[in-house]
Amino acid sequence: MSMTLSPIPQSLAEARALDAADPLSDARSHFSLPEGVIYLDGHSLGPVTHAALARLDRGARSDWGENLVRSWNNAGWIDLPARMGARIARLIGVAEDEVLVCDSVSVNLFKLAASALEVTPRRLLMAESGEFPTDQYIVEGLAEAVRAESARIEPAALEAALQQGGVLIKSVVNYRTGALADIGALEAVAREGGARIVWDLSHAAGVLDLRLGERGAVLASGCGYKYLNGGPGAPAFVYVSRSLANQLCTPIRGWFGHVDAFAFQEEYTPLSGVGRFAAGTPPILSCLALDGALDVFDGVDPGLLGAKARALGGLFLDRAARLGLAIGSPRDPMRRGGHVAILHQEGYAIIQALIARGIIGDFRAPDAMRFGFSPLFLRYEDVWCAFDALQEVLDRESFRDPRFALRAKVT
Repeated sequence: MSMTLSPIPQSLAEARALDAADPLSDARSHFSLPEGVIYLDGHSLGPVTHAALARLDRGARSDWGENLVRSWNNAGWIDLPARMGARIARLIGVAEDEVLVCDSVSVNLFKLAASALEVTPRRLLMAESGEFPTDQYIVEGLAEAVRAESARIEPAALEAALQQGGVLIKSVVNYRTGALADIGALEAVAREGGARIVWDLSHAAGVLDLRLGERGAVLASGCGYKYLNGGPGAPAFVYVSRSLANQLCTPIRGWFGHVDAFAFQEEYTPLSGVGRFAAGTPPILSCLALDGALDVFDGVDPGLLGAKARALGGLFLDRAARLGLAIGSPRDPMRRGGHVAILHQEGYAIIQALIARGIIGDFRAPDAMRFGFSPLFLRYEDVWCAFDALQEVLDRESFRDPRFALRAKVT
């Protein structure tokens, strides 16, 4: 669907009016949200849903506890990664048999980039400067392992680099700023140069209308624990276009990617399609939680998700601009994902002061306060009240309390 953003409310009453008319408002009831908390960190870890808890409980107590190993067949565990992949495929705009739930994003990016390197005219692995660190580490580590070139590309030079071939690992939404890549434009440039792009959907899947197939993307991975709400450490997913899958061979050749895993043949013959990117035994309990979490997306138009997320972010940025705060995200909603960054040299302490008041965001060094706007459970009223709290913390300088300067391991 075409995206129409709601007008930016100018008062709490107007915010509540938008909530009353919100077509996604019923989704909030599917989440188990703690009282007194406004959760603006779903871009880092999504909250739990009632269905995820129920699926996990049944899977642990009944399927595992009573049926034991029989549940691989009786409870359908063996087909669970493909079934979940089909559900995620609708959200990212590709065919049901082009997505598989498996491994972590880091492992999947490694597998995809290594296999794509064999079908490009130049053995060059690339990541953009400012890219999520893991993606950059994978480029450098993989290049060392397979003796390929590696390069960190400045944003202004990205298109020129793609025109010369190679493999680029690129986030659709920048983890720090929320800036949105132009998937279609970059894929067009890559095709001209024979390059391949491996898209990292970690901050995009479940919050934006990605339409990957329509935009020419052929390789991607995304995580299950952010906007998909699958729980801490939830498995990731991998997308490989039908047009390319059988030309690729993953460097991690596990038995679950074999054409007949339970024949226990000594020679490796890969499955057809995306299934060949499976490796080891899937983490079933984590998969069950993710499968339950995906229930909340049933029947939801991805266009509505993106429109509301951007509208909520627009409300937050509008108030930040009027207060004179430094904004680290694009103001244009069409160039932005589901989270925004406000920049402040005391950002860590400010976030801790907000958390003490029940407003949960997060911080990314050196100065970015990130606020995520998951459209399924957040209301316009929540965002209005969260900014009121931010303004009060700044006005009263309550963030200067020494306890808010103590750095935890996870920020």
